[in-house]
Amino acid sequence: MNLGIAGRKAIVCASSRGLGKATARALAEAGCEVVINGRDKGKLEATAAEIAAHAGVKVIPVAADLATPEGQQALLAACPQPDILINNNGGPPPRDFRELTRQQMIDGVIANMIVAIELIQKVIEPMKERRFGRIVNITSGSVKMPLAGLDLSSGARAGLTAFLAGVARSVADRNVTINYVLPGAFDTDRLKSAIAFQAKQKGITPEEAAAQRAASIPARRFGQPEEFGAACAFLCSAQAGYITGQNLLIDGGVFNGAF
Repeated sequence: MNLGIAGRKAIVCASSRGLGKATARALAEAGCEVVINGRDKGKLEATAAEIAAHAGVKVIPVAADLATPEGQQALLAACPQPDILINNNGGPPPRDFRELTRQQMIDGVIANMIVAIELIQKVIEPMKERRFGRIVNITSGSVKMPLAGLDLSSGARAGLTAFLAGVARSVADRNVTINYVLPGAFDTDRLKSAIAFQAKQKGITPEEAAAQRAASIPARRFGQPEEFGAACAFLCSAQAGYITGQNLLIDGGVFNGAF
């Protein structure tokens, strides 16, 4: 399918690896000029070169911490008026909620809720004026089905979802959409960290914990980042203008519900 976004400018946060990288790659394949972001300059530049060589489009790496005003300024200096914004950030590491300090909770809310809101504040008016904007927030399947140990991540991301629910409806008439993609267990470093946490809790090996986790998924496997990237890219397409304020859960069937 031609997504109808060739030539559009996209920002993908936290995209040097994992689901962010897969999303940046999918948008580049659709013909977008992409700004990618991360804090590891070397890894980021290698990812930019890889995607540019693969898709034949301009890919701009911006090494910055988006939790800081300076980081956000650097990102938007590279792409002042994006047509597409993908909000993404690594979640807090798995931890028993009793062990969380006040500062850790504040940092988690900043990283997984406030940064996305601040970036949307900066880009949404130009999107409205141009009558095109696609904002996708990568949250987590734990927003719908919270997991013990990921309480801070679940709470902050659910807060972002609720905060933007009304915003999404207020800009829909200007062809600006705001949606969420909720990943389940995808084959990424984040999943490996969660599995290691579960293995330690259960007193088993990471390999055993991974096998148990995969067996609990109706699809009987972990998702591949490329599958996730393709779904995000569709929500950014010209054809997705009538989809807004929605949570797309991609978890291999784990959430056992009809709605």
